[in-house]
Amino acid sequence: MAERIATSDAAWGYEGDTGPAHWGALTPQYALCRLGVSQSPIDLTADTIAKPHDLAFHYADSPFEIVDTGHTIQVSCGPGNKLCAGERQYDLQQFHFHHRSEHTRDGVLSDMEVHFVHSDARGHLAVVGILLTAGPQNDFVHRLWKHLPTAPGQKKIVDGGTGNITDLLPTDRSYFSYSGSLTTPPCTENVSWFVFPSPVAVSGEQIARFTALYPNNARPTQPLHDRVVYFSQM
Repeated sequence: MAERIATSDAAWGYEGDTGPAHWGALTPQYALCRLGVSQSPIDLTADTIAKPHDLAFHYADSPFEIVDTGHTIQVSCGPGNKLCAGERQYDLQQFHFHHRSEHTRDGVLSDMEVHFVHSDARGHLAVVGILLTAGPQNDFVHRLWKHLPTAPGQKKIVDGGTGNITDLLPTDRSYFSYSGSLTTPPCTENVSWFVFPSPVAVSGEQIARFTALYPNNARPTQPLHDRVVYFSQM
């Protein structure tokens, strides 16, 4: 979701009359959800253009604030966590989770997806998407889930020692990149997306603990229109 605070009080969700198919009609401020031509997520296929690998992560162990936003579990980070994309440098603002994945690979969903939302000094957004799949327990998620909120609006403050955020990144850092949008209202466009197709394992129990709170908080894939998708290999 690359979730940010919306500029309207219009309620939205993932089911029924406030679900994704209706977001663009809930308020004029959400119009891009219906009218935008660079929307996210998308289906990732082999139809890409090669591009040099230019991502570098500078993440560290830092304090976290974990909150149940009413739409997902979101983790806000202490300062000093950065993403470098070419000559641009972004600060990590927060990361959050979806069930199931929002991006698909050749039409296939993953069990979950985590989004790392970054912003540069001029407010430009860059989001890193990591696909999560059932497998062995993920130690970093295990430490986070020890502090999992259980009700919307509830917050938990976690001091340093939770672990390095890079433990949620895949070993294979090859990635797709494209110009997209926030995947929640107001569906703001001109967001730089970097999605890693190599999945990271989380346990069935870890997935179940999240889905007990949010069984469905994923926006369906959106039309590509005339956008170009790039693929960068290590």
